Amino acid sequence: MEKKVNLKMGNATILLIEDDNAFNNMLAQFLKRNDYIVHQAYSAKEGITILDEKRVDIIISDLRLPDKDGISLLKEIRTNGSTTAFILMTAYADVQTAVKAMKMGAADYISKPFVPEEALLVLNKIISTKKEASPSNTIKKTAKELENSNYYWGNSIASLQLKKHIELVAPTPLTLLITGESGTGKEVIAKTIHENSERKNGPFIAVDCGAIPKDIAGSEFFGHVKGSFTGAITDKMGCFEAANGGTLFLDEVGNLAYENQILLLRAIQERKIKRIGSNKETPIDVRIVSATNEDLKKAVQEGTFREDLYHRLNEFSILSPALRDRKEDLEAFALLFLKNASEQLNKDVSSMSSEVMIAFLKYHWPGNLRELQNVIKRATLLNTSNTLELESLPPELTASNTNNNNVGNLKDEAEKAAILDALNFAKGNKSRAAELLGMSRKTLYNKISQFGLDD
Repeated sequence: MEKKVNLKMGNATILLIEDDNAFNNMLAQFLKRNDYIVHQAYSAKEGITILDEKRVDIIISDLRLPDKDGISLLKEIRTNGSTTAFILMTAYADVQTAVKAMKMGAADYISKPFVPEEALLVLNKIISTKKEASPSNTIKKTAKELENSNYYWGNSIASLQLKKHIELVAPTPLTLLITGESGTGKEVIAKTIHENSERKNGPFIAVDCGAIPKDIAGSEFFGHVKGSFTGAITDKMGCFEAANGGTLFLDEVGNLAYENQILLLRAIQERKIKRIGSNKETPIDVRIVSATNEDLKKAVQEGTFREDLYHRLNEFSILSPALRDRKEDLEAFALLFLKNASEQLNKDVSSMSSEVMIAFLKYHWPGNLRELQNVIKRATLLNTSNTLELESLPPELTASNTNNNNVGNLKDEAEKAAILDALNFAKGNKSRAAELLGMSRKTLYNKISQFGLDD
């Protein structure tokens, strides 16, 4: 009889089958640090014994075991009637074998050298799929499952951290502040959090605080009754009422005038609003997600943004990274935007020349993802072949693109940036950084020396 599946994201139980003692222990400790329960086995026979005796949500097995290969083990487990999710660990040279395993019913595979964040992505995807199949599920999609949607989240260090924060905070009731430069996708983050929260069936209302004139902010927030002021010819519902039961997204909240910050603070504190010209108080149940491209801490110090409002809005903060900090994702973003632009403009442009990618890598993208999307849409419209060519790009991207451009040098720069990101993410711990990058410590030390990063 199939054992009941534990659908909680943390505390899922994993059976780890790996005959290399050191690697088995290292991986087990990593999984435990990420709130998984782990049973360790060092052979196929031992793994089957544990599977018969204990409840297991996911099996992670090495391809090469002393008494049976992973494919044969998977076949035996399925023959015995178990539908427990099975992940195969395999070296890059054996990827075809992993694909064969997936055709036989494996849920996924993890490549060696082992990349911790890749493993977490695979595990969370499987657990999320199990949760979606459960009738008691309240969150049908997670940020990681949105890889198949019309938005690409990325796999750089900065992108992985962003996705982790989204998954962590989305199911909670915390008030959020999303920071980052213009064009980095802050509203997409806010929508994703809403769609993966318990409020997903409620409304998502977005308000551009920078576009609200100072003298009508009260009406925009809380609404008004007919005749309450000149021009109020009908009753109007404000954004707080419109978002009741859902999420209110306050974009560019740093642009609010000081007196309107007071109005917003009072509504958040009291959880009640009154339409202008009315004495009736209306209870509101909204989750506030705010976004800004300004340094609100600095604004608080300078006295232009209320400190009490800042703390109300910032129970948890998420950084939306700039495109220059996730160059490893640039090509994937570009191809997605190219696909979308081709469909929207009814064009048959399906690839980009190497010169275009070089220009993209060299450019600093001050407008971030929004600028990349606009550049590609314009270039797709102008392009006359199936491949996006350099002459279709705007002058600011082609001005510095000379015949001396070297793809190898750009790859070195991207690798150097990835190492710096990993070292920063690991707080200088080189062993941890090497794990994140999927390379040995020796290789990392050599790269650090090669790029002059010793300091």
